Amino acid sequence: MYLILTFQLHLHVDFFLFFSSFSETLELADDMAIDIPHIWLYLAELVTPMLKEGGISMRELIAEFCKPLLPVGRAGVLISEILHLLCKQMSHKKVGALWREADLSWKDFLPEGEDVHNFLSEQKLDFLESDSSCSPEALLKKELSAEELYKRLEKLIIEDKANDEQIFDWVEANLDESQMSSPTFLRALMTAVCKAAIIADCSTFRVDTAVIKQRVPILLKYLDSDTEKELQALYALQASIVKLDQPANLLRMFFDCLYDEEVISEDAFYKWESSKDPAEQNGKGVALKSVTAFFTWLREAEEESEDN
Repeated sequence: MYLILTFQLHLHVDFFLFFSSFSETLELADDMAIDIPHIWLYLAELVTPMLKEGGISMRELIAEFCKPLLPVGRAGVLISEILHLLCKQMSHKKVGALWREADLSWKDFLPEGEDVHNFLSEQKLDFLESDSSCSPEALLKKELSAEELYKRLEKLIIEDKANDEQIFDWVEANLDESQMSSPTFLRALMTAVCKAAIIADCSTFRVDTAVIKQRVPILLKYLDSDTEKELQALYALQASIVKLDQPANLLRMFFDCLYDEEVISEDAFYKWESSKDPAEQNGKGVALKSVTAFFTWLREAEEESEDN
Protein backbone atom coordinates (compact mmCIF):
# COMPACT_ATOMS: atom_id res chain seq x y z
CA MET A 1 0.00 0.00 0.00
CA TYR A 2 2.86 2.38 0.86
CA LEU A 3 4.49 1.75 -2.54
CA ILE A 4 1.21 2.40 -4.37
CA LEU A 5 0.65 5.68 -2.52
CA THR A 6 4.24 6.75 -3.17
CA PHE A 7 3.88 5.95 -6.87
CA GLN A 8 0.63 7.93 -7.11
CA LEU A 9 2.23 10.86 -5.29
CA HIS A 10 5.11 10.88 -7.78
CA LEU A 11 2.62 10.83 -10.64
CA HIS A 12 0.79 13.85 -9.22
CA VAL A 13 4.07 15.73 -8.71
CA ASP A 14 5.18 14.89 -12.25
CA PHE A 15 1.74 15.92 -13.55
CA PHE A 16 1.84 19.38 -12.00
CA LEU A 17 5.49 19.92 -13.04
CA PHE A 18 4.58 18.91 -16.58
CA PHE A 19 1.51 21.16 -16.56
CA SER A 20 3.38 24.21 -15.23
CA SER A 21 6.02 23.89 -17.96
CA PHE A 22 3.29 23.25 -20.54
CA SER A 23 0.93 26.08 -19.66
CA GLU A 24 2.80 28.73 -21.69
CA THR A 25 2.56 26.55 -24.80
CA LEU A 26 -1.17 26.12 -24.21
CA GLU A 27 -1.63 29.89 -23.91
CA LEU A 28 0.07 30.38 -27.30
CA ALA A 29 -1.52 27.37 -28.99
CA ASP A 30 -4.36 29.29 -30.68
CA ASP A 31 -1.84 31.61 -32.39
CA MET A 32 0.40 28.65 -33.26
CA ALA A 33 -2.55 26.95 -35.00
CA ILE A 34 -2.12 29.40 -37.91
CA ASP A 35 1.24 27.82 -38.80
CA ILE A 36 0.57 24.38 -37.26
CA PRO A 37 -2.99 23.37 -38.21
CA HIS A 38 -2.81 20.07 -36.29
CA ILE A 39 -1.53 21.70 -33.08
CA TRP A 40 -4.52 20.41 -31.05
CA LEU A 41 -3.86 16.82 -32.09
CA TYR A 42 -0.16 17.16 -31.24
CA LEU A 43 -0.97 18.60 -27.82
CA ALA A 44 -3.48 15.80 -27.18
CA GLU A 45 -0.80 13.22 -28.07
CA LEU A 46 1.42 14.68 -25.34
CA VAL A 47 -1.35 14.81 -22.75
CA THR A 48 -3.30 11.58 -23.31
CA PRO A 49 -0.59 9.11 -22.10
CA MET A 50 -0.92 10.60 -18.61
CA LEU A 51 -4.43 9.13 -18.39
CA LYS A 52 -3.09 5.67 -19.21
CA GLU A 53 -0.35 5.76 -16.57
CA GLY A 54 -2.90 5.78 -13.75
CA GLY A 55 -3.10 8.09 -10.75
CA ILE A 56 -4.41 11.06 -12.79
CA SER A 57 -8.15 11.22 -13.35
CA MET A 58 -9.75 12.48 -16.55
CA ARG A 59 -11.50 15.18 -14.53
CA GLU A 60 -8.24 16.45 -13.04
CA LEU A 61 -6.30 16.34 -16.28
CA ILE A 62 -8.90 18.05 -18.46
CA ALA A 63 -9.76 20.69 -15.87
CA GLU A 64 -6.09 21.72 -15.50
CA PHE A 65 -5.00 21.56 -19.11
CA CYS A 66 -8.02 23.40 -20.44
CA LYS A 67 -7.80 26.40 -18.10
CA PRO A 68 -5.43 28.40 -20.35
CA LEU A 69 -7.66 27.67 -23.37
CA LEU A 70 -10.96 28.89 -21.89
CA PRO A 71 -10.36 32.62 -22.69
CA VAL A 72 -9.80 31.82 -26.39
CA GLY A 73 -12.63 29.26 -26.60
CA ARG A 74 -10.47 26.35 -27.71
CA ALA A 75 -10.77 24.02 -24.70
CA GLY A 76 -13.46 21.93 -26.38
CA VAL A 77 -11.26 21.28 -29.41
CA LEU A 78 -8.41 19.92 -27.26
CA ILE A 79 -10.82 17.73 -25.27
CA SER A 80 -12.22 16.38 -28.54
CA GLU A 81 -8.74 15.36 -29.74
CA ILE A 82 -7.98 13.71 -26.38
CA LEU A 83 -11.20 11.68 -26.50
CA HIS A 84 -10.61 10.57 -30.10
CA LEU A 85 -7.10 9.40 -29.20
CA LEU A 86 -8.54 7.38 -26.31
CA CYS A 87 -10.99 5.79 -28.76
CA LYS A 88 -8.01 4.35 -30.65
CA GLN A 89 -7.04 2.43 -27.50
CA MET A 90 -10.48 1.43 -26.19
CA SER A 91 -14.11 1.33 -27.30
CA HIS A 92 -16.38 4.37 -27.68
CA LYS A 93 -18.52 2.86 -24.93
CA LYS A 94 -15.56 2.81 -22.52
CA VAL A 95 -14.52 6.38 -23.39
CA GLY A 96 -18.13 7.49 -22.89
CA ALA A 97 -18.18 5.82 -19.48
CA LEU A 98 -14.91 7.55 -18.50
CA TRP A 99 -16.35 10.91 -19.54
CA ARG A 100 -19.52 10.37 -17.50
CA GLU A 101 -17.47 9.23 -14.49
CA ALA A 102 -15.45 12.45 -14.71
CA ASP A 103 -18.73 14.36 -14.25
CA LEU A 104 -17.63 17.21 -16.52
CA SER A 105 -19.99 19.55 -18.36
CA TRP A 106 -19.33 20.61 -21.95
CA LYS A 107 -20.88 24.00 -21.19
CA ASP A 108 -17.89 24.73 -18.95
CA PHE A 109 -15.46 24.27 -21.85
CA LEU A 110 -17.28 25.71 -24.87
CA PRO A 111 -17.63 29.41 -25.75
CA GLU A 112 -20.74 31.01 -24.29
CA GLY A 113 -23.77 30.38 -26.44
CA GLU A 114 -22.28 27.49 -28.46
CA ASP A 115 -24.72 24.62 -28.83
CA VAL A 116 -23.34 21.50 -27.13
CA HIS A 117 -25.27 19.06 -29.36
CA ASN A 118 -24.03 20.72 -32.55
CA PHE A 119 -20.45 20.76 -31.28
CA LEU A 120 -20.53 17.05 -30.40
CA SER A 121 -22.05 16.25 -33.79
CA GLU A 122 -19.40 18.27 -35.67
CA GLN A 123 -16.60 16.67 -33.66
CA LYS A 124 -18.09 13.16 -34.12
CA LEU A 125 -18.55 12.75 -30.38
CA ASP A 126 -22.24 11.85 -30.51
CA PHE A 127 -21.51 8.60 -28.66
CA LEU A 128 -20.96 10.63 -25.48
CA GLU A 129 -24.64 11.58 -25.38
CA SER A 130 -25.96 8.02 -25.13
CA ASP A 131 -25.53 5.49 -22.36
CA SER A 132 -26.64 2.01 -23.39
CA SER A 133 -24.81 0.22 -20.59
CA CYS A 134 -28.04 -0.49 -18.73
CA SER A 135 -30.21 -1.46 -21.70
CA PRO A 136 -31.73 -4.96 -21.82
CA GLU A 137 -29.66 -5.68 -24.94
CA ALA A 138 -26.45 -4.89 -23.04
CA LEU A 139 -27.41 -7.11 -20.14
CA LEU A 140 -28.49 -10.10 -22.25
CA LYS A 141 -25.70 -10.70 -24.74
CA LYS A 142 -25.96 -13.90 -26.70
CA GLU A 143 -22.92 -16.12 -26.30
CA LEU A 144 -21.50 -16.81 -29.74
CA SER A 145 -20.05 -20.20 -30.64
CA ALA A 146 -16.36 -20.46 -31.53
CA GLU A 147 -17.25 -20.69 -35.24
CA GLU A 148 -19.66 -17.72 -35.13
CA LEU A 149 -17.13 -15.62 -33.22
CA TYR A 150 -14.36 -16.40 -35.67
CA LYS A 151 -16.56 -15.65 -38.70
CA ARG A 152 -17.57 -12.27 -37.27
CA LEU A 153 -13.96 -11.32 -36.46
CA GLU A 154 -12.72 -12.60 -39.80
CA LYS A 155 -15.28 -10.42 -41.59
CA LEU A 156 -14.33 -7.37 -39.53
CA ILE A 157 -10.57 -7.79 -39.87
CA ILE A 158 -10.16 -9.30 -43.33
CA GLU A 159 -13.22 -8.36 -45.40
CA ASP A 160 -14.25 -5.03 -43.87
CA LYS A 161 -10.69 -4.04 -42.88
CA ALA A 162 -12.23 -2.40 -39.82
CA ASN A 163 -10.03 -0.06 -37.81
CA ASP A 164 -9.20 -0.65 -34.16
CA GLU A 165 -12.01 1.60 -32.91
CA GLN A 166 -14.61 -0.34 -34.91
CA ILE A 167 -13.32 -3.66 -33.59
CA PHE A 168 -13.30 -2.41 -29.98
CA ASP A 169 -16.87 -1.18 -30.45
CA TRP A 170 -18.04 -4.50 -31.91
CA VAL A 171 -16.45 -6.49 -29.08
CA GLU A 172 -17.95 -4.21 -26.41
CA ALA A 173 -21.37 -4.42 -28.04
CA ASN A 174 -21.43 -8.21 -28.43
CA LEU A 175 -19.35 -9.69 -25.60
CA ASP A 176 -19.36 -9.33 -21.85
CA GLU A 177 -16.20 -9.15 -19.72
CA SER A 178 -15.96 -12.91 -19.17
CA GLN A 179 -16.36 -13.62 -22.90
CA MET A 180 -13.59 -11.12 -23.74
CA SER A 181 -11.20 -13.10 -21.54
CA SER A 182 -12.29 -16.52 -22.77
CA PRO A 183 -9.99 -18.84 -24.76
CA THR A 184 -12.72 -19.00 -27.42
CA PHE A 185 -12.53 -15.25 -28.10
CA LEU A 186 -8.75 -15.00 -27.77
CA ARG A 187 -8.19 -17.87 -30.20
CA ALA A 188 -10.71 -16.51 -32.69
CA LEU A 189 -9.08 -13.07 -32.56
CA MET A 190 -5.55 -14.44 -33.00
CA THR A 191 -6.64 -16.74 -35.82
CA ALA A 192 -8.31 -13.88 -37.73
CA VAL A 193 -5.33 -11.54 -37.29
CA CYS A 194 -2.85 -14.21 -38.38
CA LYS A 195 -4.95 -15.19 -41.39
CA ALA A 196 -5.05 -11.55 -42.47
CA ALA A 197 -1.24 -11.42 -42.24
CA ILE A 198 -0.47 -14.52 -44.33
CA ILE A 199 0.61 -13.89 -47.91
CA ALA A 200 0.43 -16.93 -50.20
CA ASP A 201 2.61 -16.82 -53.30
CA CYS A 202 2.22 -20.01 -55.35
CA SER A 203 3.47 -22.69 -52.96
CA THR A 204 5.31 -20.35 -50.58
CA PHE A 205 3.93 -18.44 -47.61
CA ARG A 206 5.18 -15.40 -45.74
CA VAL A 207 4.00 -13.01 -43.04
CA ASP A 208 2.98 -9.45 -43.80
CA THR A 209 4.45 -7.90 -40.65
CA ALA A 210 2.69 -4.59 -41.38
CA VAL A 211 -0.67 -6.30 -40.73
CA ILE A 212 0.54 -7.64 -37.38
CA LYS A 213 1.92 -4.21 -36.43
CA GLN A 214 -1.39 -2.61 -37.37
CA ARG A 215 -3.27 -4.99 -35.05
CA VAL A 216 -0.84 -4.79 -32.11
CA PRO A 217 -3.13 -2.44 -30.07
CA ILE A 218 -6.00 -4.96 -30.33
CA LEU A 219 -3.85 -7.95 -29.41
CA LEU A 220 -2.25 -6.11 -26.49
CA LYS A 221 -5.61 -4.96 -25.15
CA TYR A 222 -7.19 -8.41 -25.03
CA LEU A 223 -4.10 -10.50 -24.22
CA ASP A 224 -3.45 -7.99 -21.44
CA SER A 225 0.16 -9.12 -20.76
CA ASP A 226 -1.31 -12.31 -19.29
CA THR A 227 0.85 -15.40 -19.91
CA GLU A 228 -2.14 -17.76 -19.98
CA LYS A 229 -3.96 -15.59 -22.53
CA GLU A 230 -0.81 -15.33 -24.62
CA LEU A 231 -0.50 -19.13 -24.50
CA GLN A 232 -4.03 -19.44 -25.93
CA ALA A 233 -2.97 -17.11 -28.75
CA LEU A 234 0.03 -19.34 -29.49
CA TYR A 235 -2.18 -22.44 -29.54
CA ALA A 236 -4.43 -20.67 -32.07
CA LEU A 237 -1.40 -19.76 -34.19
CA GLN A 238 -0.15 -23.35 -34.06
CA ALA A 239 -3.56 -24.64 -35.19
CA SER A 240 -3.63 -22.14 -38.08
CA ILE A 241 -0.19 -23.24 -39.29
CA VAL A 242 -1.16 -26.93 -39.02
CA LYS A 243 -4.26 -26.25 -41.17
CA LEU A 244 -1.94 -24.93 -43.89
CA ASP A 245 0.15 -28.14 -43.64
CA GLN A 246 2.99 -26.38 -41.77
CA PRO A 247 4.61 -24.24 -44.52
CA ALA A 248 8.38 -23.87 -44.08
CA ASN A 249 9.47 -20.99 -41.80
CA LEU A 250 5.96 -19.55 -41.47
CA LEU A 251 5.65 -20.21 -37.73
CA ARG A 252 9.14 -18.84 -37.18
CA MET A 253 8.23 -15.63 -39.02
CA PHE A 254 5.17 -15.20 -36.81
CA PHE A 255 7.20 -15.90 -33.66
CA ASP A 256 9.82 -13.30 -34.64
CA CYS A 257 7.21 -10.64 -35.33
CA LEU A 258 5.12 -11.31 -32.21
CA TYR A 259 8.25 -11.22 -30.06
CA ASP A 260 9.61 -8.04 -31.68
CA GLU A 261 6.28 -6.26 -31.23
CA GLU A 262 6.11 -7.45 -27.58
CA VAL A 263 2.74 -9.11 -28.15
CA ILE A 264 3.92 -12.44 -26.72
CA SER A 265 6.26 -12.64 -23.72
CA GLU A 266 9.25 -14.94 -23.30
CA ASP A 267 7.40 -16.78 -20.53
CA ALA A 268 4.50 -17.56 -22.86
CA PHE A 269 6.83 -18.82 -25.60
CA TYR A 270 8.59 -21.13 -23.12
CA LYS A 271 5.24 -22.30 -21.76
CA TRP A 272 4.08 -23.19 -25.28
CA GLU A 273 7.36 -25.00 -25.96
CA SER A 274 7.06 -27.21 -22.85
CA SER A 275 3.27 -27.69 -22.97
CA LYS A 276 2.10 -31.30 -22.87
CA ASP A 277 -1.61 -30.46 -23.08
CA PRO A 278 -3.16 -33.43 -24.95
CA ALA A 279 -5.62 -31.15 -26.73
CA GLU A 280 -2.79 -29.13 -28.26
CA GLN A 281 -0.52 -31.90 -29.58
CA ASN A 282 -1.78 -31.96 -33.18
CA GLY A 283 1.25 -30.95 -35.25
CA LYS A 284 3.18 -29.89 -32.16
CA GLY A 285 6.28 -31.99 -32.94
CA VAL A 286 6.74 -30.51 -36.42
CA ALA A 287 5.93 -27.03 -35.11
CA LEU A 288 8.60 -27.33 -32.41
CA LYS A 289 11.24 -28.40 -34.93
CA SER A 290 10.40 -25.44 -37.17
CA VAL A 291 11.14 -22.97 -34.36
CA THR A 292 14.18 -24.67 -32.82
CA ALA A 293 16.42 -21.83 -34.00
CA PHE A 294 14.04 -19.27 -32.48
CA PHE A 295 14.26 -20.83 -29.02
CA THR A 296 18.05 -21.22 -29.33
CA TRP A 297 18.31 -17.53 -30.12
CA LEU A 298 15.89 -16.64 -27.31
CA ARG A 299 17.95 -18.51 -24.71
CA GLU A 300 21.24 -17.08 -25.95
CA ALA A 301 19.81 -13.56 -25.86
CA GLU A 302 18.57 -14.16 -22.31
CA GLU A 303 22.01 -15.43 -21.21
CA GLU A 304 23.74 -12.40 -22.78
CA SER A 305 21.30 -10.08 -21.03
CA GLU A 306 22.01 -11.76 -17.66
CA ASP A 307 25.78 -11.51 -18.23
CA ASN A 308 25.52 -7.83 -19.04
